[in-house]
Amino acid sequence: MNNDHSFHLFNTLSGNKEKLEAIDPKHLKIYACGPTVYNYAHIGNARMAVVFDTLVRTLREIYPKVTYVSNITDIDDKIIDAAKEQNVEITSITEKYTQIYNDDMAKLNVLAPDIQPKATEYISEMIELIIELIEKDFAYEKEGHVLFHVPSYSNYGKLSKRNKEEQIAGSRVEIAPFKKDPADFVLWKPSTEDQPGWKSPWGIGRPGWHTECSAMSKKTLGLPFDIHGGGRDLIFPHHENEIAQSCCSTANIDEPSSYAKYWMHNGFVTINGEKMAKSLGNIILVKDLAENYHGEVIRLALLSSHYRQGLDWNEKVIHQANKLINKLYEIKDDLDEVVISKNNKNNLDTISILMDDLNTPGLITELNKIVKEYNLLEVDRENIKTRLSLISKVLGILQDETFNNISEEFKSKIDDLVAKRSNAKKNKNFELADAIREELLELGIEIKDSSDGTKWTLKS
Repeated sequence: MNNDHSFHLFNTLSGNKEKLEAIDPKHLKIYACGPTVYNYAHIGNARMAVVFDTLVRTLREIYPKVTYVSNITDIDDKIIDAAKEQNVEITSITEKYTQIYNDDMAKLNVLAPDIQPKATEYISEMIELIIELIEKDFAYEKEGHVLFHVPSYSNYGKLSKRNKEEQIAGSRVEIAPFKKDPADFVLWKPSTEDQPGWKSPWGIGRPGWHTECSAMSKKTLGLPFDIHGGGRDLIFPHHENEIAQSCCSTANIDEPSSYAKYWMHNGFVTINGEKMAKSLGNIILVKDLAENYHGEVIRLALLSSHYRQGLDWNEKVIHQANKLINKLYEIKDDLDEVVISKNNKNNLDTISILMDDLNTPGLITELNKIVKEYNLLEVDRENIKTRLSLISKVLGILQDETFNNISEEFKSKIDDLVAKRSNAKKNKNFELADAIREELLELGIEIKDSSDGTKWTLKS
């Protein structure tokens, strides 16, 4: 148990858990890589957003000021391809899905970042960064491309702990003939007439993906800043390349932490034990989940596994979160008139377990203890409300004053299924009736037949 109220986190750069010591104790600065906006947000996107929102909420209990930046990538080949496929302007794709992403995250009580920079708004800063890298002989121009020369930076691989061969194998970059080294990566590339492009010293083109975050983080936060994060898949090559770009330009070339002091990465989401992939048809979208579950249920489910570990999304995970949220709202409503005295203020001891590398499963265990305590004959109602208030604040739950875990859309869907089942039974199509019952159970609904008809309830 952490009693000094300091925060400890696992730093990917060092490979160790460390005490968080802010560069400026009066102002902590965090940057997390946001989405590339060309499609609907899935629960992998949501996990990153929820994890770092919870981190920011927690650190704001410790530090007087926290600035959180999370970007939007609105120029990328995937976006260009989506616009061509739909025969629309690129901005219609990026503006639409940026709004959808922000709306979906708001449903999960993800607070808007203090700054949400869009890549297309920082092109001039990216060009300045590239010019500096060329002038310092860390980058070179070839056939309209500008590339970072990886062998020129001796600390390359320090974040991902990859050797030369592993860097090339996992770099996701084309082994083009104009590269001096197979590991070199693109900072700028030429654009054709039907692709978006900006004027630059190397012709009309657009930035490489890695260039974007180096420029945006420097402009919005300054260097160095405290914490840089994102999904584990970004460690290599994206974050490794960011360090190389920034340390070879503005930061200290001999010290990778001179760009960002600490690096945090959340684990992947799997679906019933399988990797989430379009080819498997198992990608779960936030918008679809939100039709059946309250956003706080989804949020709590995403926090049920430690952020550094993988999260296997299945019916049990969402059912347990649903059950706990309902119980907590019952307690909250029952304690509505309980007044917390000035002598019983929220105490960081209550969330001390969260100070240990954002241990959300440990804090969820505390919530379950509160539920058990509340069911005892003698209950310290003020103490329970005090603890519940702080825990719910940092976890981002119990914030809906009009909580109703059954949306009208969901209720209508269940009513339709129950009616179809009743008709199937009338027509003696018992196979269809049984299939509908199973579908209802998968949705967390129990049904009971009686002489008065069929009634349904949420599984307890």
